Amino acid sequence: MAETTHDVENETPVPTSDEAVATEATVDEGAGRSVTQLEEEGDIAADYIEELLDITDLDGDIDIDARDGRAYLSVNSSQDSNLRLLSKPETVNALQELTRIAVQAKTGVFSRLILDVGGSRQAREAELSLLVDRAVDRIEGGAESAALPPMSSYERKLVHDLVAAKGLSSASEGEGSDRHTVISRA
Repeated sequence: MAETTHDVENETPVPTSDEAVATEATVDEGAGRSVTQLEEEGDIAADYIEELLDITDLDGDIDIDARDGRAYLSVNSSQDSNLRLLSKPETVNALQELTRIAVQAKTGVFSRLILDVGGSRQAREAELSLLVDRAVDRIEGGAESAALPPMSSYERKLVHDLVAAKGLSSASEGEGSDRHTVISRA
């Protein structure tokens, strides 16, 4: 039997031996979930979002991807639609949580699915990049560290990646809804 450990933050078992990842389906490197499992999550999530779009009479095309141990669902519209009503960051985060719950109800497994509506994630990544640039400017101007406002774990991960690319270090501090990132010299 393959030995596993439990990743508490992601609530998923993580293989700890070569035998654990030698399965029929290719295992995505992120959280030890197989690509097949991630695609199943994506399909369930797409059905849920499609039903929501039908109920609200909104048009959107749904794309599913599996990478970095997560299922990614992107909802876009090729026409001038009112999909932008759902693309506000708070709304996308709420829909993402509801979609994760729907996936978990069907699979029995916690989902780390990421939902993007109308390019909202890309817009938020650009905002985060500007926040990081301003924080780096403060540090280069002599500040010992710079704290960013509270944000989701996914956004903090993006910030950590941006900061590392600039040769600085970052850490998450605080609890719950006050959890934020602090940037400092490496």
